[in-house]
Amino acid sequence: MTGRPLDFIALGRSSVDLYGEQLGGRLEDMASFAKYVGGSPANTAVGGARLGLKTALITRVGNEHMGRFIRETLADEGVDVRCVKTDPARMTALVILGIRDQQTFPLIFYRENCADMAITPDDFDESFITSARALVVSGTHFSAEPANAASRAAMTYARRNGTKVVLDIDYRPVLWGLTGKGEGEKRFIKNETVSAHLQSIIPDCDLIVGTEEEFHIAGGSTDTLAAIRKVRQLSRAIIVCKRGPMGCVVFPGDIPATMEGGITGAGFSINVYNVLGAGDAFMSGFLRGWLRHEPLAECCRIANATGAFVVSRHGCAPAVPSWEELSFFLKHGSTHKDLRFDPALNQLHWSTTRHKEWPEVLAFAFDHRSQFEDLAARYRAGVEKIGEFKELALTAATQTLTKDQGLGVLIDERLGSAALFRATNTGGWIGRPIEVPGAVPLRFEGGQNVAATLREWPVNHVVKCLVFYHPEDAENLRREQEQQVMLLQQACRTTQHELLLEVIAGKSRPATANDVAAVMQRFYTLGVYPDWWKLECPGSQRGWDAVSEVIAHHDAQCRGVLLLGLNAREEKLKESLKLATAQEVCKGFAIGRTIFGAAAEGWFSGTLTSDAAVKIMADSYSRLAVFWKKHRQERHLPCRQIA
Repeated sequence: MTGRPLDFIALGRSSVDLYGEQLGGRLEDMASFAKYVGGSPANTAVGGARLGLKTALITRVGNEHMGRFIRETLADEGVDVRCVKTDPARMTALVILGIRDQQTFPLIFYRENCADMAITPDDFDESFITSARALVVSGTHFSAEPANAASRAAMTYARRNGTKVVLDIDYRPVLWGLTGKGEGEKRFIKNETVSAHLQSIIPDCDLIVGTEEEFHIAGGSTDTLAAIRKVRQLSRAIIVCKRGPMGCVVFPGDIPATMEGGITGAGFSINVYNVLGAGDAFMSGFLRGWLRHEPLAECCRIANATGAFVVSRHGCAPAVPSWEELSFFLKHGSTHKDLRFDPALNQLHWSTTRHKEWPEVLAFAFDHRSQFEDLAARYRAGVEKIGEFKELALTAATQTLTKDQGLGVLIDERLGSAALFRATNTGGWIGRPIEVPGAVPLRFEGGQNVAATLREWPVNHVVKCLVFYHPEDAENLRREQEQQVMLLQQACRTTQHELLLEVIAGKSRPATANDVAAVMQRFYTLGVYPDWWKLECPGSQRGWDAVSEVIAHHDAQCRGVLLLGLNAREEKLKESLKLATAQEVCKGFAIGRTIFGAAAEGWFSGTLTSDAAVKIMADSYSRLAVFWKKHRQERHLPCRQIA
């Protein structure tokens, strides 16, 4: 099986999970929901990708927003989506879930005639199955046609070509039509027909994974060992029985007299927060070890640890750890019984599972508010004119670069809402300010309940915060500013927004080359880990070295630094840009008034037409982008070409 491009292909369910955000209540009392990719095979594919495996998914989604969300999220996670088909006639499956207590997790499946149950053998070919070392099939997809035929066809292709077949028993009685619609949480109902159906699949499997209840249905007995012995009679597959907090046990051969006679993998001492999706994470972890020929005991260790993360977090696929995070946990452990409260693991989880790569961001910043308000007042223009000009600025930006060339914009909502909402269609990087302009100490637009403000922002908007902070400011001022930044980071993590922290040290007093790095060091010490830094030029290579060293020491996964412009003349700015292009840690720039200053003055005064203003801004933005890319290429550092 060496040389195959994929480690495993999962086939079956894909849905949108809507997770209740209020804990300890009925679904009837939930007021808001978080949206995640769900469905056991989809979760397993995402989990495998996060653990460093090359994975793919065979499924169907609807031709609507939720279907596109699943496809885009899977692709962002690194899952091969070639065989994620769009069904023109059916809707994407939906699941509504909640966390009531440590034993009760209500859920409702909306799967009537859903897209993923309409998978047919025509949705994939034999060569695709052969491209993987393993095929993971799910019990649910043997419950009805045409999904049953598709699953069996995939298994036939796999057996014919040496691809290992893995069965996740994945028994949900409601999905076999054995319970009422409101009993999605129910895990086991004895049914001879289902047992016989599953037993027709088992002989063709190389690895079979399930809970004790799932082996009860597969083996046709509520005595776990008797059920597993029945499975062994039908198959020589490796049998893995998941046992919740007790870990798991593996039976590679004959079934012993007791469960403990197998290869046991101890569970981790973790407080249970949410069991939903833990089994899918377990499968991802076991496959990480098994497909890399680890001893079965090590496969169990990896699988149990991966599952432990999910039982301690909200959501299924989003809770699965990255390989970096899992490795850290396996090496160092955690002092927290609730892993979701471990700051080191949370930072690793956040920084190693972010979606989309941004190797280069050349941002046109026109999120300025007070400057535009002053300009409009000077020429007696209404506030609506500011919004019109910001739309012209966005036009200039999109005429100059595309998302594949590093397009980025910084736009505010208060004065530039039309441009901000239009920018979503560009696919480029979008930053959005949260601070009250010029406020010292730092204050937030929308008030101090910043998490409530961010709840209204799309998750792809990067939260930009400018703080005027000098290491020698008065202690009470520094403390207040630090508290505000810490509050903001906590809110950003709560709402899943990236944070760009812009630091200007030289407003209140002159800043030295080391001041920028000193400010960064201080915020890292406080536990603030911005995804991005927006910084003034440190002034020298020594200053840049200090910045790079601070980031490398504290946050190797940091997105990087964007150079700010500070309204410098273009030629002066290019001196800073030239130095910045030599820095691997610097990923681009976020420049505003240098680009739009002259155009704004002329347009608001009435001496420039809109077309002329757009051309001036586009030309200026283009010159800076070309300058950046030219010098970046000379230093053999990443940059995107301009056609």
